[in-house]
Amino acid sequence: MGSLEASRDAIIASVLEHSEKNGGFVTRGDLTFMPLPSGRTIRVIDASRGIWNPRDMDATLSVVSSPNGPYADREVDGGLFHYSYRAGSINGDNVKLRRAYELGVPIILLRKWQDGIYIPHAPVYVVDDLVERREFLLALDENARLLVGDIGAHPQRSYVERLVRQRLHQADFRGRVIAAYETRCAVCRIRHGQLLDAAHITPDRDDEGLPYVSNGLSLCKIHHAAFDSDLLGISPQYEIQIAHKLLDEVDGPMPDFHTVGQF
Repeated sequence: MGSLEASRDAIIASVLEHSEKNGGFVTRGDLTFMPLPSGRTIRVIDASRGIWNPRDMDATLSVVSSPNGPYADREVDGGLFHYSYRAGSINGDNVKLRRAYELGVPIILLRKWQDGIYIPHAPVYVVDDLVERREFLLALDENARLLVGDIGAHPQRSYVERLVRQRLHQADFRGRVIAAYETRCAVCRIRHGQLLDAAHITPDRDDEGLPYVSNGLSLCKIHHAAFDSDLLGISPQYEIQIAHKLLDEVDGPMPDFHTVGQF
């Protein structure tokens, strides 16, 4: 076993934790110098290629999918994702990705949004090696992984597909919107990614409520709740509007907090 292989789960956890702190995305800089609980800093993305195979790991750690890249990566039914072989022979960088399939170990899928910004999805599993099509099949969810053998006929197929697509698109939407707003609330400007949501301007239940950045607002959880409850609005002129019933309220006294230190 490679010297880093035992740390695979810790690496994935660190990437997801860092993504949450940012508000749902990671930068190439984050992925180049990712800290581990042990204090060690490691690379989680290749410097120039889409498949990252650390020398001291037995299998691929991460793969990059770019919407404008040269490969035909795509989502398919059942919560699955087709990931193209690296160009050239069926071996090379593809060997360790094939090894991830053989070992059943999780990898990280980094969906590129723009230069230097990625939405991470993990744990992702390689569930098939389609040599004749020069593609790997990735399961984006544990349920999809378990059902992959009979995904076409399984009674839960439609449920799994809907659930995985929803999770995937929500994660992509949140990461893109909050990155566009530079990890800050559009109302109060708070900059803690863990406290930020991506709010739909036109609700996602509507036909026009598409998960595009132009239909999103980065809002802290309080202002998101107020926005969804029609207590707060933003005009086409970017003016913040507060409901009269909220302005007419008389606040109670502030609690008498005493500063005893920092944490």
